[in-house]
Amino acid sequence: MSLLTASGLAKSFGPVDIFSGITLAIPHGARIAIVGPNGVGKTTLLRILVGLDEPSAGAVHRARDLTVGYLPQEAGLTGSHTLWEECLLALETLRLLENELTEMEAAMGQAPSDDMLENYGKLQHEFERRGGYTYETRIRQTLTGLGFSASDFNRPLPQLSGGQRTRAVLARLLLSGPDLLILDEPTNHLDIEAVEWLEGYLSQWEGATLIVSHDRYFLDKVVDHIWEMNRQSMQVYRGNYSAYVLQRQERWERAQEIYQAEMERLLKELDYIKRNISGQNTLQAKGKLRRLSREVEAIQSLGFAAVQSKNWLEVSTLADISTHTMNVAEVERRIKSLPPPSHRPPRLHINLKAGHRSGDLVLRTKNLAIGYADEGKPLFRAPDLLLRRGECAAIIGPNGAGKTTFLKTLLEKLPPLDGEVILGASLKIGYFAQAHEDLNAGNTLVEEIDLIAPHMLLGEVRDYLARFLFTGEDVFKPVSTLSGGERGRLALAKLALTNANLLLLDEPTNHLDIPSQEILQEVLQDYEGTILLVSHDRYLIDALGTQIWEIVPDETALQVFLGTYSEYKVYQDAQRAEAESRMKNIAVNQKPSRASSNPEDRKRLARLREIEGLIAAMEATLHELGLRLENPPSDPGKVQKLGEEYVRVQQELDRLMEQWGELQPS
Repeated sequence: MSLLTASGLAKSFGPVDIFSGITLAIPHGARIAIVGPNGVGKTTLLRILVGLDEPSAGAVHRARDLTVGYLPQEAGLTGSHTLWEECLLALETLRLLENELTEMEAAMGQAPSDDMLENYGKLQHEFERRGGYTYETRIRQTLTGLGFSASDFNRPLPQLSGGQRTRAVLARLLLSGPDLLILDEPTNHLDIEAVEWLEGYLSQWEGATLIVSHDRYFLDKVVDHIWEMNRQSMQVYRGNYSAYVLQRQERWERAQEIYQAEMERLLKELDYIKRNISGQNTLQAKGKLRRLSREVEAIQSLGFAAVQSKNWLEVSTLADISTHTMNVAEVERRIKSLPPPSHRPPRLHINLKAGHRSGDLVLRTKNLAIGYADEGKPLFRAPDLLLRRGECAAIIGPNGAGKTTFLKTLLEKLPPLDGEVILGASLKIGYFAQAHEDLNAGNTLVEEIDLIAPHMLLGEVRDYLARFLFTGEDVFKPVSTLSGGERGRLALAKLALTNANLLLLDEPTNHLDIPSQEILQEVLQDYEGTILLVSHDRYLIDALGTQIWEIVPDETALQVFLGTYSEYKVYQDAQRAEAESRMKNIAVNQKPSRASSNPEDRKRLARLREIEGLIAAMEATLHELGLRLENPPSDPGKVQKLGEEYVRVQQELDRLMEQWGELQPS
């Protein structure tokens, strides 16, 4: 039995139909993503499935006692409690068990009995099975994985940013372990490291997941079915996002083949009727005309593929197909008006061209330090960088590491704290700002284009903006009224008019739906200039990047990897292989036996397992620090800090090993 089913769902707001004809089923263990263009109603559908909105038509059926965890795009957390207390709310049942155990321990201390000891053992076993002895560790791991620092744990919710509150809701949902997890853009507000942690977490998730996301790399990692949503239906594809792209292309091509073949057949039938309707074969021609009338009407109602999949008896007896015979002229008119199949959403039409060729050497740096003078210390120092014409350097790192600051330094909007940036010859730079601060909120779209191309006539501007999906009176809307995705498309429209040969792109796929991301990726792959790309979009990075520049805040340094993102991940995995091996092979020569009847033994065994996990983590940290010391930074102060951290971690590891030995059974 499915966890949740829906049939014939439709949603309208007044006279506007958002979607209709949506039928779906979510089975146990599902890993499903819903994709589709912005505005098709994906978020509205999720809210209907959760029960926060009612459909205009259709029904949703949920399994009995189904628990659903829902992450909206923007969380509305309230209350004055702390982040840690918010996570504890997800474990309320477990904490009630813990309190009951404490009360039983106190009672046994006053008047112990065999029955009481037996009941305590059963309750303690249940508490342990649910992870009662490790729930605080799980909270710490979840919050840390989602990008919170230890100093955030006891911060009141009102002090958290909007993005942090959304991550807090996600942490609580993951800890609560619902039967069905419904996530609306879960990677928003997460940097690459946090997204990768979430991917690993969801890969081990035992419940079902339904996800709406524009992060294509994320979808490749966590789902095995794609539901492509349009306003009339839901198309189902097996596999992850990459498999969906291939299958979608095959379906489009097949639909075109069906259309061409059916149009040829219909016109051939019509030609026979026209030649024989008044001749010797008039009865046969009239019979064909009756049949063709019904068939054309069926195709108009159901589509070519649907009619082709049915036999003629089914088509001719469909209740919504009339039985009257059209005249020849009417049949011909309807055949010629049959539209070709089009499941593709409206597409951006971007043309990014370098106006002229730059020099071979585009960018060099010497002893560069990036940051703000009033902070007194750099965000990071960079090795001497070199970027040549036609390359793409992808700049990655956590939020706040200084990626945007780096781009602004290259644009000479900020001075470097130290060193210099040397730009090559014949450069024309185009800049896509993440916050779109180059857009004037008071201007209309037409006025924004006029700033870049004052020679264009109004009709040309309207035609140009239509290529970026701005049509009709939308071109006269002020920028202040645009959504994030619309601002992104307008910024791309302006960028395409610059004819720049060096593009500095700061999160260009933010707020873009997947179809628009795909078009932008294709355009950038064909671009003949040079690109500096700041992005959390690993799919885009992997497609474009020839170098990976990673900012490592802990070392206040930028590290360069010459190769693609996939090659970079292989390199990282190889670096971690030894540490992972050591984590898996902690020497445990004697496994303690379980003493099921002794509460103290149970506590000791649970603590032992927790310490073993901490030892594994410390081993990995120590190995990472050792690798850094093998290739130390140029700053002696940084080397000293690494050495001090190595000693501290080693001492902590020794302390844990001592505790581990003390907890071993004698």
